[in-house]
Amino acid sequence: MALFARRVNNYDLYAGHAWYVPGVGGMFGLLGWFLVGNLLGSLAVYIMGLFLPHQSIVDYGPLVSYPLCFVPPMLYAASQSRKNMLFDPGYKLSSANFGPFKWWVMALITVVLSFATMISADLPNYFNMKLTDSVPALKQLYDMVMGILEQVTGGPFWSSFLLTAIFAPVFEEWLCRGMVLRGLLTKMKPGWAIVISALFFAVIHLNPWQALNAFIIGVVMGYVYYKTGSLWLTMLIHFVNNGFAVICAHIPSLQEYDYWIDMMGTSTYTVVYIASLAALALCIWAFSRIPLKAPYGNIDKV
Repeated sequence: MALFARRVNNYDLYAGHAWYVPGVGGMFGLLGWFLVGNLLGSLAVYIMGLFLPHQSIVDYGPLVSYPLCFVPPMLYAASQSRKNMLFDPGYKLSSANFGPFKWWVMALITVVLSFATMISADLPNYFNMKLTDSVPALKQLYDMVMGILEQVTGGPFWSSFLLTAIFAPVFEEWLCRGMVLRGLLTKMKPGWAIVISALFFAVIHLNPWQALNAFIIGVVMGYVYYKTGSLWLTMLIHFVNNGFAVICAHIPSLQEYDYWIDMMGTSTYTVVYIASLAALALCIWAFSRIPLKAPYGNIDKV
């Protein structure tokens, strides 16, 4: 087990991209290629629709179109990395700087952090939705966006789970933390790098009502990446958040509730929310105990 842990912790994800360290301009370049990938994904689904029944497109289309969104930025990053590798320093996309903690302790802390962040982000989202409900035009736009999103993720449980809990953590963490945040950390102050990368993470969801939640979680994941350099840990946070959401969405008794406060009631929710804030603070404190190896964080050079 110890040997396996060392191999996982030392494995450099996407090593071919290590010499591409984008700044703000590179971030917009990656966003542009991501949008090109969205067009490719939409084209692939359209072609599938010419030969397959509608239900097959609902069940399998997103499993094809979603990974295609990341193919252009990955190819672009790989080409830029090859150009830079002879002359510029490279930085690993995933490191394993856990300070005084063993890898499995970090994993447990990260799972607790995931749930604490999920609950803590629920209240801002709740008030955001109340604002939307109070403005008819916003509510109409929200219903339209949610209808489109339901078509994308409305397949059977296995495809929804694979798409949101497996594909999304792997691809989005490569882009938002492994490429964007890693690059920004070497170009500016860490606080700004984390905030900008979280905004980028919110923007690529292409959904204003997911953006607030994505930004909050993006800040937390950015801090974890800054302190550990571990893409595995940010993937774990992403997996727990998305996987739990998919499971709840497929439990009939929970489908009528959109927010924790609706399900628990105000009194219970208040206690749970305060406890989640305390757990969040303790987890952040644990990560703060990891000493920094460089001003740009604990990202290892190649």
